[in-house]
Amino acid sequence: MANRASVMDIKSLPEAIEWQARHAEEGGAPGTARVIRGLMAVLASDTATGRRMAGWQGLTLKDAMPLRINGGLHNLVLTGADTRLGAVYRGDLTDQHAIDALVREVVERFDARLLPWLDGPPQTNEAGRSASVMAGLLWLAQRVSPRFEMLELGASAGINTMMERYFYDLGGVTVGPADSPMRIVPEWRGPTPPHATPEIVSIRGCDVSPVNLAEPEAALLLKSYVWPEAAERMARIDAAALLARQSPPEVVQQDAAAFVQEALARPQQSGVTRVLFHSIVWQYVPDDQQEAVTAAMAEAAQSASADRPLAWITLETNRATFRHELHVRYWPEGEEPALLACAHPHGAWVEWLAGQEP
Repeated sequence: MANRASVMDIKSLPEAIEWQARHAEEGGAPGTARVIRGLMAVLASDTATGRRMAGWQGLTLKDAMPLRINGGLHNLVLTGADTRLGAVYRGDLTDQHAIDALVREVVERFDARLLPWLDGPPQTNEAGRSASVMAGLLWLAQRVSPRFEMLELGASAGINTMMERYFYDLGGVTVGPADSPMRIVPEWRGPTPPHATPEIVSIRGCDVSPVNLAEPEAALLLKSYVWPEAAERMARIDAAALLARQSPPEVVQQDAAAFVQEALARPQQSGVTRVLFHSIVWQYVPDDQQEAVTAAMAEAAQSASADRPLAWITLETNRATFRHELHVRYWPEGEEPALLACAHPHGAWVEWLAGQEP
Protein backbone atom coordinates (compact mmCIF):
# COMPACT_ATOMS: atom_id res chain seq x y z
CA MET A 1 0.00 0.00 0.00
CA ALA A 2 1.33 3.42 -0.92
CA ASN A 3 2.31 5.87 1.77
CA ARG A 4 -0.16 8.63 2.43
CA ALA A 5 2.05 11.22 0.75
CA SER A 6 1.32 9.63 -2.62
CA VAL A 7 -2.14 8.10 -2.30
CA MET A 8 -3.74 10.44 -4.82
CA ASP A 9 -1.07 9.48 -7.37
CA ILE A 10 -1.86 5.76 -7.24
CA LYS A 11 -2.26 4.31 -10.72
CA SER A 12 -2.29 0.60 -9.88
CA LEU A 13 -5.92 -0.53 -9.90
CA PRO A 14 -5.54 -3.24 -7.24
CA GLU A 15 -3.68 -0.80 -5.01
CA ALA A 16 -6.31 1.90 -5.52
CA ILE A 17 -9.20 -0.46 -4.85
CA GLU A 18 -7.58 -1.74 -1.65
CA TRP A 19 -6.80 1.79 -0.49
CA GLN A 20 -10.39 2.89 -1.10
CA ALA A 21 -11.70 -0.17 0.73
CA ARG A 22 -9.54 0.59 3.76
CA HIS A 23 -10.69 4.18 3.70
CA ALA A 24 -14.30 2.98 3.83
CA GLU A 25 -13.47 0.71 6.76
CA GLU A 26 -11.86 3.60 8.61
CA GLY A 27 -15.01 5.63 7.92
CA GLY A 28 -17.23 3.02 9.58
CA ALA A 29 -18.46 1.32 6.40
CA PRO A 30 -17.15 -2.28 6.46
CA GLY A 31 -19.84 -3.58 4.10
CA THR A 32 -19.01 -0.91 1.55
CA ALA A 33 -15.34 -1.86 1.90
CA ARG A 34 -16.15 -5.48 1.05
CA VAL A 35 -18.14 -4.46 -2.02
CA ILE A 36 -15.28 -2.23 -3.18
CA ARG A 37 -12.85 -5.13 -2.79
CA GLY A 38 -15.25 -7.16 -4.89
CA LEU A 39 -14.47 -4.85 -7.81
CA MET A 40 -11.26 -6.81 -8.31
CA ALA A 41 -13.40 -9.69 -9.60
CA VAL A 42 -15.08 -7.30 -12.04
CA LEU A 43 -11.72 -6.48 -13.63
CA ALA A 44 -11.44 -10.09 -14.74
CA SER A 45 -15.00 -10.27 -16.08
CA ASP A 46 -16.05 -10.11 -19.70
CA THR A 47 -18.05 -6.91 -19.23
CA ALA A 48 -17.85 -3.43 -20.70
CA THR A 49 -17.71 -2.07 -17.14
CA GLY A 50 -14.80 -4.33 -16.24
CA ARG A 51 -12.89 -3.51 -19.42
CA ARG A 52 -13.32 0.23 -18.88
CA MET A 53 -12.14 -0.07 -15.30
CA ALA A 54 -9.14 -2.18 -16.33
CA GLY A 55 -8.14 0.34 -18.99
CA TRP A 56 -8.74 3.41 -16.85
CA GLN A 57 -6.81 6.45 -18.02
CA GLY A 58 -5.74 8.82 -15.27
CA LEU A 59 -5.21 8.72 -11.52
CA THR A 60 -7.64 6.18 -10.17
CA LEU A 61 -8.07 7.66 -6.69
CA LYS A 62 -7.99 11.30 -7.78
CA ASP A 63 -10.80 10.39 -10.18
CA ALA A 64 -12.57 8.41 -7.41
CA MET A 65 -13.11 5.59 -9.87
CA PRO A 66 -13.93 2.90 -7.26
CA LEU A 67 -16.55 5.19 -5.72
CA ARG A 68 -18.15 5.88 -9.11
CA ILE A 69 -19.04 2.24 -9.71
CA ASN A 70 -19.81 1.70 -6.03
CA GLY A 71 -22.50 4.37 -6.36
CA GLY A 72 -24.05 2.45 -9.23
CA LEU A 73 -24.07 -0.78 -7.23
CA HIS A 74 -25.72 0.94 -4.27
CA ASN A 75 -28.28 2.47 -6.63
CA LEU A 76 -29.38 -1.05 -7.64
CA VAL A 77 -30.20 -1.76 -4.00
CA LEU A 78 -31.95 1.56 -3.39
CA THR A 79 -34.15 1.19 -6.47
CA GLY A 80 -34.93 -2.46 -5.79
CA ALA A 81 -33.46 -3.52 -9.13
CA ASP A 82 -31.20 -5.99 -7.30
CA THR A 83 -31.14 -6.04 -3.51
CA ARG A 84 -28.66 -8.86 -2.99
CA LEU A 85 -25.77 -6.56 -2.06
CA GLY A 86 -27.94 -5.25 0.78
CA ALA A 87 -26.85 -8.32 2.74
CA VAL A 88 -23.24 -7.18 2.42
CA TYR A 89 -24.01 -3.61 3.46
CA ARG A 90 -25.98 -4.88 6.48
CA GLY A 91 -23.16 -7.22 7.51
CA ASP A 92 -25.20 -10.38 6.96
CA LEU A 93 -22.75 -11.58 4.30
CA THR A 94 -19.08 -11.15 5.18
CA ASP A 95 -17.24 -13.91 3.29
CA GLN A 96 -15.09 -12.03 0.78
CA HIS A 97 -14.95 -14.88 -1.74
CA ALA A 98 -18.74 -15.06 -1.83
CA ILE A 99 -18.94 -11.27 -2.09
CA ASP A 100 -16.46 -11.22 -4.97
CA ALA A 101 -18.62 -13.69 -6.87
CA LEU A 102 -21.77 -11.73 -6.09
CA VAL A 103 -20.34 -8.37 -7.18
CA ARG A 104 -19.14 -9.91 -10.43
CA GLU A 105 -22.53 -11.53 -11.04
CA VAL A 106 -24.37 -8.27 -10.39
CA VAL A 107 -22.11 -6.34 -12.77
CA GLU A 108 -22.53 -8.98 -15.47
CA ARG A 109 -26.30 -8.76 -15.14
CA PHE A 110 -26.48 -4.96 -15.08
CA ASP A 111 -23.46 -4.15 -17.24
CA ALA A 112 -25.22 -1.63 -19.50
CA ARG A 113 -26.86 0.14 -16.56
CA LEU A 114 -23.66 0.36 -14.52
CA LEU A 115 -21.27 1.47 -17.28
CA PRO A 116 -22.47 5.14 -17.35
CA TRP A 117 -21.72 5.49 -13.63
CA LEU A 118 -18.06 5.63 -14.63
CA ASP A 119 -18.61 8.77 -16.71
CA GLY A 120 -18.32 11.31 -13.92
CA PRO A 121 -17.08 11.73 -10.34
CA PRO A 122 -19.33 11.03 -7.37
CA GLN A 123 -21.76 13.73 -6.31
CA THR A 124 -20.53 13.91 -2.74
CA ASN A 125 -22.61 16.77 -1.37
CA GLU A 126 -22.66 16.43 2.41
CA ALA A 127 -24.43 18.86 4.75
CA GLY A 128 -22.28 17.73 7.66
CA ARG A 129 -19.30 19.50 6.12
CA SER A 130 -21.05 22.84 6.57
CA ALA A 131 -20.26 22.55 10.29
CA SER A 132 -16.62 23.28 9.51
CA VAL A 133 -17.49 26.09 7.11
CA MET A 134 -19.77 27.69 9.72
CA ALA A 135 -17.03 27.37 12.35
CA GLY A 136 -14.73 29.16 9.92
CA LEU A 137 -17.28 31.99 9.64
CA LEU A 138 -17.44 32.27 13.44
CA TRP A 139 -13.66 32.65 13.48
CA LEU A 140 -13.72 35.16 10.64
CA ALA A 141 -16.50 37.19 12.27
CA GLN A 142 -14.03 38.29 14.96
CA ARG A 143 -11.60 39.56 12.35
CA VAL A 144 -13.66 41.01 9.49
CA SER A 145 -17.23 42.11 8.91
CA PRO A 146 -19.59 39.38 10.19
CA ARG A 147 -21.84 39.92 7.16
CA PHE A 148 -20.91 37.46 4.42
CA GLU A 149 -21.42 37.02 0.67
CA MET A 150 -20.77 33.31 0.09
CA LEU A 151 -19.54 31.72 -3.15
CA GLU A 152 -19.27 27.92 -3.37
CA LEU A 153 -17.26 25.88 -5.84
CA GLY A 154 -18.43 22.40 -6.79
CA ALA A 155 -21.83 22.94 -5.24
CA SER A 156 -23.37 19.85 -6.87
CA ALA A 157 -26.99 19.85 -5.65
CA GLY A 158 -26.42 22.95 -3.54
CA ILE A 159 -26.75 21.23 -0.18
CA ASN A 160 -24.09 23.46 1.35
CA THR A 161 -25.34 26.40 -0.70
CA MET A 162 -28.24 26.35 1.76
CA MET A 163 -26.05 26.35 4.87
CA GLU A 164 -27.58 29.59 6.17
CA ARG A 165 -30.85 27.68 6.66
CA TYR A 166 -29.36 25.03 8.96
CA PHE A 167 -29.22 24.87 12.73
CA TYR A 168 -25.76 24.19 14.19
CA ASP A 169 -24.60 23.09 17.61
CA LEU A 170 -20.82 23.34 17.50
CA GLY A 171 -19.60 22.22 20.88
CA GLY A 172 -22.39 24.19 22.59
CA VAL A 173 -22.08 27.24 20.32
CA THR A 174 -25.41 27.44 18.49
CA VAL A 175 -26.04 29.21 15.20
CA GLY A 176 -28.92 29.29 12.72
CA PRO A 177 -32.69 28.90 12.86
CA ALA A 178 -33.70 26.67 15.76
CA ASP A 179 -36.69 25.27 13.84
CA SER A 180 -34.68 24.13 10.82
CA PRO A 181 -35.29 20.54 9.64
CA MET A 182 -31.53 20.30 9.10
CA ARG A 183 -29.70 19.98 12.39
CA ILE A 184 -25.91 19.83 12.22
CA VAL A 185 -24.56 18.59 15.55
CA PRO A 186 -21.14 16.98 15.05
CA GLU A 187 -19.10 15.47 17.85
CA TRP A 188 -16.99 18.45 18.89
CA ARG A 189 -13.40 17.91 19.94
CA GLY A 190 -11.12 20.49 21.47
CA PRO A 191 -12.08 24.04 22.52
CA THR A 192 -15.29 25.56 21.24
CA PRO A 193 -15.23 27.97 18.29
CA PRO A 194 -15.75 31.68 18.96
CA HIS A 195 -19.22 32.93 19.87
CA ALA A 196 -20.47 35.19 17.09
CA THR A 197 -23.56 36.00 15.08
CA PRO A 198 -22.61 35.73 11.42
CA GLU A 199 -25.07 36.92 8.80
CA ILE A 200 -25.04 35.34 5.35
CA VAL A 201 -26.52 38.07 3.17
CA SER A 202 -26.25 36.03 -0.04
CA ILE A 203 -25.04 32.59 -1.08
CA ARG A 204 -24.68 30.95 -4.47
CA GLY A 205 -22.59 28.27 -6.08
CA CYS A 206 -21.46 26.65 -9.29
CA ASP A 207 -21.02 23.16 -10.63
CA VAL A 208 -20.19 21.73 -14.04
CA SER A 209 -23.14 19.34 -13.67
CA PRO A 210 -25.62 20.76 -11.15
CA VAL A 211 -28.16 18.44 -9.57
CA ASN A 212 -31.72 19.66 -8.98
CA LEU A 213 -32.31 18.43 -5.45
CA ALA A 214 -36.02 19.25 -5.65
CA GLU A 215 -36.42 16.31 -8.04
CA PRO A 216 -36.81 12.88 -6.34
CA GLU A 217 -34.43 11.31 -8.87
CA ALA A 218 -31.71 13.76 -7.86
CA ALA A 219 -32.06 12.93 -4.18
CA LEU A 220 -31.83 9.26 -5.07
CA LEU A 221 -28.65 9.94 -7.04
CA LEU A 222 -27.04 11.62 -4.03
CA LYS A 223 -28.10 8.77 -1.76
CA SER A 224 -26.51 6.29 -4.14
CA TYR A 225 -23.10 7.81 -3.47
CA VAL A 226 -23.60 7.71 0.31
CA TRP A 227 -22.16 4.68 2.06
CA PRO A 228 -25.21 2.58 2.99
CA GLU A 229 -24.07 2.24 6.60
CA ALA A 230 -24.47 6.02 7.09
CA ALA A 231 -28.19 6.30 7.92
CA GLU A 232 -27.74 9.80 9.36
CA ARG A 233 -26.34 11.05 6.04
CA MET A 234 -29.36 9.65 4.24
CA ALA A 235 -31.64 11.59 6.61
CA ARG A 236 -29.69 14.79 5.93
CA ILE A 237 -30.28 14.41 2.19
CA ASP A 238 -34.01 14.14 2.89
CA ALA A 239 -33.88 17.30 5.01
CA ALA A 240 -31.94 19.16 2.34
CA ALA A 241 -34.41 18.02 -0.34
CA LEU A 242 -37.28 19.40 1.75
CA LEU A 243 -35.56 22.79 2.01
CA ALA A 244 -34.74 22.77 -1.72
CA ARG A 245 -38.39 22.19 -2.57
CA GLN A 246 -39.34 25.17 -0.39
CA SER A 247 -36.74 27.41 -2.05
CA PRO A 248 -34.07 26.01 -4.39
CA PRO A 249 -30.43 26.97 -3.81
CA GLU A 250 -28.84 29.24 -6.39
CA VAL A 251 -26.42 27.01 -8.32
CA VAL A 252 -25.30 27.85 -11.86
CA GLN A 253 -23.81 25.48 -14.41
CA GLN A 254 -20.33 26.87 -14.78
CA ASP A 255 -16.75 25.80 -14.27
CA ALA A 256 -14.83 27.00 -11.24
CA ALA A 257 -12.57 29.48 -13.02
CA ALA A 258 -15.33 31.27 -14.92
CA PHE A 259 -17.57 31.41 -11.84
CA VAL A 260 -14.88 32.92 -9.62
CA GLN A 261 -13.69 35.41 -12.21
CA GLU A 262 -17.22 36.66 -12.85
CA ALA A 263 -18.15 36.75 -9.16
CA LEU A 264 -15.05 38.70 -8.19
CA ALA A 265 -15.68 41.21 -10.98
CA ARG A 266 -19.09 42.14 -9.55
CA PRO A 267 -19.41 45.16 -7.26
CA GLN A 268 -18.96 44.23 -3.61
CA GLN A 269 -21.32 45.64 -1.02
CA SER A 270 -19.74 47.87 1.60
CA GLY A 271 -19.49 46.21 5.01
CA VAL A 272 -19.80 42.70 3.58
CA THR A 273 -17.03 40.09 3.47
CA ARG A 274 -16.86 38.18 0.20
CA VAL A 275 -16.06 34.50 0.88
CA LEU A 276 -15.05 31.78 -1.56
CA PHE A 277 -15.55 28.31 -0.07
CA HIS A 278 -15.44 24.67 -1.08
CA SER A 279 -15.37 21.28 0.62
CA ILE A 280 -13.80 18.06 -0.67
CA VAL A 281 -13.94 19.34 -4.24
CA TRP A 282 -10.53 20.84 -5.07
CA GLN A 283 -9.08 17.49 -6.19
CA TYR A 284 -11.74 17.32 -8.92
CA VAL A 285 -10.95 20.80 -10.29
CA PRO A 286 -8.58 20.57 -13.29
CA ASP A 287 -5.09 21.97 -12.68
CA ASP A 288 -5.51 24.86 -15.11
CA GLN A 289 -8.69 25.95 -13.36
CA GLN A 290 -7.06 25.67 -9.94
CA GLU A 291 -4.38 28.02 -11.22
CA ALA A 292 -6.97 30.41 -12.65
CA VAL A 293 -8.98 30.50 -9.42
CA THR A 294 -5.84 31.08 -7.35
CA ALA A 295 -4.71 33.88 -9.66
CA ALA A 296 -8.15 35.52 -9.58
CA MET A 297 -8.21 35.45 -5.77
CA ALA A 298 -4.67 36.87 -5.59
CA GLU A 299 -5.66 39.73 -7.88
CA ALA A 300 -8.87 40.43 -5.91
CA ALA A 301 -6.91 40.34 -2.66
CA GLN A 302 -4.92 43.38 -3.78
CA SER A 303 -8.13 45.44 -3.78
CA ALA A 304 -9.49 44.06 -0.48
CA SER A 305 -10.05 46.60 2.27
CA ALA A 306 -11.36 46.75 5.81
CA ASP A 307 -14.70 47.85 4.35
CA ARG A 308 -14.72 45.15 1.65
CA PRO A 309 -12.76 42.16 2.93
CA LEU A 310 -12.09 38.94 1.04
CA ALA A 311 -11.76 35.43 2.47
CA TRP A 312 -11.16 31.88 1.29
CA ILE A 313 -12.46 28.91 3.33
CA THR A 314 -11.40 25.41 2.34
CA LEU A 315 -12.24 22.02 3.81
CA GLU A 316 -10.02 19.79 1.72
CA THR A 317 -7.81 16.73 1.89
CA ASN A 318 -4.20 17.19 2.96
CA ARG A 319 -2.51 14.95 0.41
CA ALA A 320 0.49 14.42 2.70
CA THR A 321 -1.50 13.23 5.72
CA PHE A 322 -4.93 12.53 4.18
CA ARG A 323 -6.51 14.53 6.98
CA HIS A 324 -9.46 16.70 6.03
CA GLU A 325 -8.40 20.17 7.11
CA LEU A 326 -10.22 23.48 7.51
CA HIS A 327 -8.08 26.40 6.36
CA VAL A 328 -9.09 30.06 6.27
CA ARG A 329 -7.26 32.95 4.68
CA TYR A 330 -8.48 36.55 4.59
CA TRP A 331 -7.48 39.93 3.26
CA PRO A 332 -6.49 42.79 3.46
CA GLU A 333 -4.26 41.25 6.13
CA GLY A 334 -2.95 38.74 3.58
CA GLU A 335 -2.00 36.21 6.19
CA GLU A 336 -1.02 32.67 5.32
CA PRO A 337 -3.92 30.19 5.52
CA ALA A 338 -4.77 29.43 9.15
CA LEU A 339 -5.36 25.78 10.01
CA LEU A 340 -8.45 25.96 12.20
CA ALA A 341 -9.67 22.37 12.43
CA CYS A 342 -9.57 18.81 11.21
CA ALA A 343 -12.84 17.06 10.45
CA HIS A 344 -14.40 13.75 9.58
CA PRO A 345 -14.92 13.63 5.78
CA HIS A 346 -18.68 13.46 6.26
CA GLY A 347 -18.91 15.83 9.22
CA ALA A 348 -19.37 13.27 12.02
CA TRP A 349 -16.82 15.14 14.15
CA VAL A 350 -14.80 18.33 14.12
CA GLU A 351 -11.55 18.80 16.03
CA TRP A 352 -11.03 22.51 16.64
CA LEU A 353 -7.36 23.49 16.67
CA ALA A 354 -7.59 27.28 16.83
CA GLY A 355 -7.95 29.43 19.90
CA GLN A 356 -11.10 31.38 20.62
CA GLU A 357 -9.63 34.84 20.56
CA PRO A 358 -8.27 36.71 17.51
